[in-house]
Amino acid sequence: MKKTIQGPVILNSISEMHRAMGIPEPEHPLISIVNFSDVRQHSEILEHGLVLNVYMIALKKDYKGKVKYGQNFYDFDEGMMSFIAPGQICYQNEPGYEPLSGSMLIFHPDFLRGYALDKNIKAFEFFSYAANEALYLSKKEEVMIEGVFCNIAQEYHSNIDNFSQDVIVSHIELLLNYSNRFYNRQFITRKNANNGLLIKLEDILENHFKNSENTGLPTVKYLADTLNVSASYLSDMLRTHTGQNAQQHIHNKLIEKAKEVLTTTPLSVSEIAYQLGFEYPQSFSKLFKTKTNLSPLEYRKMFN
Repeated sequence: MKKTIQGPVILNSISEMHRAMGIPEPEHPLISIVNFSDVRQHSEILEHGLVLNVYMIALKKDYKGKVKYGQNFYDFDEGMMSFIAPGQICYQNEPGYEPLSGSMLIFHPDFLRGYALDKNIKAFEFFSYAANEALYLSKKEEVMIEGVFCNIAQEYHSNIDNFSQDVIVSHIELLLNYSNRFYNRQFITRKNANNGLLIKLEDILENHFKNSENTGLPTVKYLADTLNVSASYLSDMLRTHTGQNAQQHIHNKLIEKAKEVLTTTPLSVSEIAYQLGFEYPQSFSKLFKTKTNLSPLEYRKMFN
């Protein structure tokens, strides 16, 4: 009798992933590269979600049907990439979705031990982007990415020698650097969509500061959740368009609002601090001084 999957499947190794997808054992215990066309049980796994304790970089093409992420459906007519870090729930899709072609690179964190990439991989924040923040590739970019995948596959299927791991790790790093470049291009080319996101962000912050009954300072997580994007994506998008990450953007908006209230109302510094969402007035005064080199009272005196 076929076992029914009740919830997310937790996979801790490359071998477990291969068995879950109905494909032969990997050629290396810590790394594998798989063609989507070879996967036999992909849809069933994706239907219930996956928690991977390995890294996965996927290049997906030729989707059949639509994919549902949250409340939205997405069509994938061109190549796109997704990046999963250990411990993430990576899919929660509608039954029947599957890429018809493309490849996935899977590697255990232990494969990077002793290499600089083991530490540096944490700097690639797109590993924490949400599924609907995938990297969409131009044809030229797709060819470049496929070339790196092919080089890794060639090394993976070759006889292992003392340099095999060095070469593969170098190709993984190249793949990540290309992806970083292409994501930056995507922030620019999707400027209209991101401008809409920025407008919504400003509205959320303005409404938050207008509400005297707010429960605290606006957080990056609160803004990201309200905008239906991941915190990392929001920060990277803002950094591309404004030169600031999300936390810096919040702080600057706080200071702008504080300046407005300081110069147009008789409220005390403590009252302003509580109105903006600070728990302690000292925290407000410290941030204001850091950003302006003046205390709130010193700033107010400039306009009296």
